[in-house]
Amino acid sequence: MSNVAIFAAHEGCPQHCSFCNQHVIAGQQKKVCAEDVTAALQIALQNPRHRENQIAFFGGSFTAMEKRDMQELLEATVPFRAQFAGIRISTRPDAVNTDILAFLKQYDVRAIELGAQSMDDTVLALNRRGHTAADVVRAAELIKAEGFELGLQMMTGLYGDSPQKTFATARQLIALQPATVRIYPTVVLEGTELDGLYQAGLFIPQSLEQAVEECAALMPLFEQAGIRIIRMGLHDSEEVKGKRTAGAYHPAFRELCQAKRYFEAASAALEGLPHGSYVLAVGSKYLSQMAGQKKENLRKLQAQGYQVKIIPDAALSAYQVKIVNREQD
Repeated sequence: MSNVAIFAAHEGCPQHCSFCNQHVIAGQQKKVCAEDVTAALQIALQNPRHRENQIAFFGGSFTAMEKRDMQELLEATVPFRAQFAGIRISTRPDAVNTDILAFLKQYDVRAIELGAQSMDDTVLALNRRGHTAADVVRAAELIKAEGFELGLQMMTGLYGDSPQKTFATARQLIALQPATVRIYPTVVLEGTELDGLYQAGLFIPQSLEQAVEECAALMPLFEQAGIRIIRMGLHDSEEVKGKRTAGAYHPAFRELCQAKRYFEAASAALEGLPHGSYVLAVGSKYLSQMAGQKKENLRKLQAQGYQVKIIPDAALSAYQVKIVNREQD
């Protein structure tokens, strides 16, 4: 399932979080209106698989908008309701209550994503989130109790964060049993409070390498709990590239994390073996992940003394690496 994404940048959001510049992330400046929704959905109908896609309102805090504004956007979806797989929204944990959820049900909203970002109250306060970890728990439980699919979003490398706090956040989010999760490394954007802290030397953002290592380690925690990771890293956009001043950004961030996991799996399989040439098998769909971007994994293994050839094996699952044989030099 995919999304027909409609970005309502900063709409309804009562906070200006330390890291946030939604106009850059969404690539727009003007307020979204019913005509924008109609235009986006008419274009989306050209996709022959449109019935599998959800209409998704992202970018702001949808349920914190004025009710008349929410209603205008949702009413615009009504003529298209039978053509798509329901509606998905993102919002703040402190902007969810039973009245709002009853209102959303009238418009075929099926999934609600909460921007939790962290479950550490100190980190939340430092980054001007305006809500607590308890708000996340309360909203998540209410959303599930009312029959909506729950999605949660978290960030790594926030101001005041640490690997220990990040993994504690992941464990607490997993305990809420969401259906989906999004993981975003912190990117420092122009015009944000975080940029000011960075320029003043008060905030040291994660490097890309640090973020890849941390997020690659987070992935199996969610996967083992049966939680689908539907996004890692910000969407590729010229606006983000042009306004980023620091932080972990890469247009194929998820692929970097997947390659990191394959490198670790291959290193573990080869550990203790004599240096030389080896044939490694991985799942048929995962050859490029094993090789890494621009074959970086193969170069790193070669630097460790292992010349590796990769072959497909349909019987192997993701991140399984099997040594087939050692080739004679």
